[in-house]
Parts: sequence; structure tokens; C-alpha cells
Amino acid sequence: MISSEIQQFEKYYALLTEYLVTYSMQIVGAIFILLVGLWVAKKLAEVVANLMTRHNIDITLTNFVSNVVKVLLIIMVIIIALGKIGISVTPFVAAIGAASLGAGLALQGMLSNYGAGLAIIATRPFVVGDTIEVKGVSGQVKVIELGHTVLINEEKVEITIPNKHIVGEILHNSFNYSLVKGEIDIAYSACSDTAISLIENVLVNHELVAKHPNAQIGIERFADSGVTISYRYWVPTTKIIETKLAINGGVYKAINDANIEIPFPQRIVTLNNSDLK
Repeated sequence: MISSEIQQFEKYYALLTEYLVTYSMQIVGAIFILLVGLWVAKKLAEVVANLMTRHNIDITLTNFVSNVVKVLLIIMVIIIALGKIGISVTPFVAAIGAASLGAGLALQGMLSNYGAGLAIIATRPFVVGDTIEVKGVSGQVKVIELGHTVLINEEKVEITIPNKHIVGEILHNSFNYSLVKGEIDIAYSACSDTAISLIENVLVNHELVAKHPNAQIGIERFADSGVTISYRYWVPTTKIIETKLAINGGVYKAINDANIEIPFPQRIVTLNNSDLK
């Protein structure tokens, strides 16, 4: 039993020795080709990335193209190196083709997301920092990947949207600002011009409220208990809640300090004397 194992080992050792003696120079050449090819692939990928960066091409597309160039060159170098040591690459190519077909069929959803990501990067309907709304979901764009886009809303919640659900949909883009609405009621006996002026001062003096477009303030409607003053203003998407709370507090204080009556719901009940008899 032991002698047969020794003979088996000697057989493999002899085959390996013969192979190394026969293809020693080819192996050295293949290793040299592989090392040089890896270096060239890395340098060429850097050249492509720098060239695209100088032309202000989106960073996601730049990284994708440079990585594709690098991978393709590495594959070519490996094929050449394998051929150098006498290994036929035809079966590998056939296997890679079959595997690629199977993977493509299995990953249709992922590939469609990648295609949509390339379309977003190429057409640039929005960029990082813009505020978008798509399919009922809104937030500020935090990052754009090939497969998905990440939004962050005013509650600091990250929302990941597959890119195939963005391309071809109706898209609202308010860039890096969002519209905030507020309102307050004043009594019918109060001066609406004074209330509007006070609210305008609150909005103008707040550092986060956008100057362009300007805030809008005016009478929204005539309610049952008073006149509704409405105000609209634009703030950075990531600062919506804190700004809204500060503005509402400032508006209430300004109205209250000016002794402008803020009404509450009332009901007037009329008693008919005949009903008391």
C-alpha cells in the first residue's frame, strides 16, 4: 500500500519535473507578461480616470469606465499568459460565455438597474445634493450608484431606490431646497397687513430661509373663527424640521407680542324665549 503511494508520488513528481524543465522559460515569460500586464492595466485605468475627471465627467461613471478598462486588460493578459505556458483558453472562453449567459438571465433585475444607473449618470436629471421626488418618495440625493440611488429625508432616514424605478418615471427635482408651508389665524378685527409684515420679518431674519425664491405670505382663506395667514418659504432639505419649528415659534411670538388676537373655534348659541316656556 505504501509502495504504491510512493510510486504514485514519484509519477506525479516526474511529470511535474518534466513539465517545469520543458516549459521553464515559458513559465518565466508568462509570469513576466502577467506582472507587466497588471502594471499596464493599473496605469491605463488611472489615465482614463484622470482624463474623464479633467472633463468634469460624473465620478460614478468615471470609476465604472476605469474599472471596466482595468478588468478587460487583466482578462486579456491572463489569456495571453495561459497560452504562453501551453494551456488552451478555448474551453475557458466557452465556459465564461455560458456562465455569462446564465448570470445575465438570473440577474436581469440587477442588470436593468445598472443600465438605468448609466442612463442617470449620462443624462444627469439630478445630481448629488438635489432634492427629488419619485413614485411618492422624496429626499435629498446622498449618493448615486450604478445599481441604486440613496436619498436622505428630513428625518435623517436613508432611502435606497433601485435605479430602474427612477428612469422613465415622473421626477420632481427641487434641487437642494424644499418648500415648507405654514399658517396662522388672526381675528377678523386684527390688521392683516401688520400680521403679514411681522411674519415677513421673521422669515427674512432667519439664516436658513432661502432668499431666492422669495418667501410668499398672504391671506389664505377666511375661516369661521378668523382670517388664515399663510406663508411659504424654501429651506435646505436636510434642515426642514428644525427650521419649521423655529419659524413657527418666531411667528407665534411676533403675533403674540404685537397683541394681535389669535382666535379659537367658537359657537354662538341663540336661545329662543318661546323654547323656555
